[in-house]
Amino acid sequence: MGTTERAGRKEWIALGVLALPLLLVSMDVSVLYFAVPFISADLGVSATEQLWIFDIYGFVLAGLLITMGSLGDRIGRRRLLLFGAIGFGVASLAAAYARNPEQLIAARAALGIGGATLMPSTLALIRNMFHDAKQRQQAIAFWSAVMMGGITLGPVLGGFLLEHFWWGSVFLINTPAMVLLLVLAPVLLPEFKTPAAGRFDLLGSVLSLAAVLPVIWGIKELAAHGASVLPVVAIAGGLMFGLLFVQRQRTAVHPMVDLSMFRDRAFSGSLAANTIGTLALVGNAVFLTQYLQLVHGLSPLKAALWSLAPSVLVGGAAPLATALAGKLDRAYVIGGAFVLAASGYAVLTQVHVDSSLAVPLVGAGLLAAGLVMVMTLVTEAVVGSVAPERAGSASAVMETCSEFGGALGIAILGSIGTAAYRADVPSGLPPAVAGPIRDGLPAATAAAGHLPAQLADAILTTARHAFTHSMNVVALVGTVLLLATAVTTTLTLRGTTPVPAPEEPELTPAA
Repeated sequence: MGTTERAGRKEWIALGVLALPLLLVSMDVSVLYFAVPFISADLGVSATEQLWIFDIYGFVLAGLLITMGSLGDRIGRRRLLLFGAIGFGVASLAAAYARNPEQLIAARAALGIGGATLMPSTLALIRNMFHDAKQRQQAIAFWSAVMMGGITLGPVLGGFLLEHFWWGSVFLINTPAMVLLLVLAPVLLPEFKTPAAGRFDLLGSVLSLAAVLPVIWGIKELAAHGASVLPVVAIAGGLMFGLLFVQRQRTAVHPMVDLSMFRDRAFSGSLAANTIGTLALVGNAVFLTQYLQLVHGLSPLKAALWSLAPSVLVGGAAPLATALAGKLDRAYVIGGAFVLAASGYAVLTQVHVDSSLAVPLVGAGLLAAGLVMVMTLVTEAVVGSVAPERAGSASAVMETCSEFGGALGIAILGSIGTAAYRADVPSGLPPAVAGPIRDGLPAATAAAGHLPAQLADAILTTARHAFTHSMNVVALVGTVLLLATAVTTTLTLRGTTPVPAPEEPELTPAA
């Protein structure tokens, strides 16, 4: 067996270049948190339009990931990355200078298309640049840290920009980075496309979009507005198209996704672990944000800054995971990381209305550190368990599972929290008090601002205690879920540490 070529300085510099689009795509998920009031005031955005401005980016991104991963395998991953950078930069300009809600929604959809081209390409190119397994683990640890950092930094950067500039500035920050990527990528990044990939499966692409979009939309609608007919029908329709997509992949001469990948325990088990990890992380973020702002009364920017505190624990999590996986069976490290994350949820079961900020922040830090370790190792497992020519579609499948996990986190844990909240609201309250309280802590806080001080205090006290109770219940459910996942993941992935991959096909010469 020949020795595996190790990456040099050029590849590590190129990894920094790949961090640019990844950071911006992950930031765009959260950068709008503070901008909505300014956008609403300037453009006259309705409540429905506001939801679409928020959600259309994630919907389009999730729906096109598989398509773009497969397309990159065929036309070239670097080429797709560059096309995506151009599209993302132009769409950012369009969003920054949108003159009405419809233009902004369209620009956010275009950003989703650009994001879908960038995310699978970055991870697939790492597979091409880092042939040595240990170096690849280190590169993916960096990739995971950048992605998590972008999600965390988005609200902070958005808040800072909005204090000094107009709301369009949260989009304009994308353009210089994309220009820099266009300059550096042709010099530093290799080109790769799958040999003999065959024609692009247009029908498969349409079926994948028809499967993912309705399911993601339906889950989010159920989480936001409760049970109703249309979201259930959308989910059922999406699942039907999902079955048609799987059948298409079984029969197509050149499928978008090679279903044989799912027979590998390392691949399928890692996808499941990644989905549950994302579910737990996103589900907690919803409650933590409200706790900091509505229970402790922090301003949005102060809440965002305090939310950076857990990064102290998260910063070393990915490198630690890589180091431990080099000495132990990866399954045991992933299982231990889930236990660490579960300990964070256990701390959150002890949060009360008058708790010190240290309690929720330590809990959130342990949870995030454990889940970053999980995501680092399962990402490497997914990429390392497939041949290089499948890296694009494998990366896209993994990121699609992450989108599903995030939606499920909001829907499942959010629904449990809502039920626990309402169960803790005392019965027999006067209608003037009971109505705002039962609608949730944000509604109670908004209503209290228009009521006499004594009545407002009564509403806020009751709503805050009910909310922290619901947060405790969700944390308890999360603890049990993550401990169960630790056991099942360890048993599923035990002994699946990948052997060195076969030699890669020749790379297409860089332009």
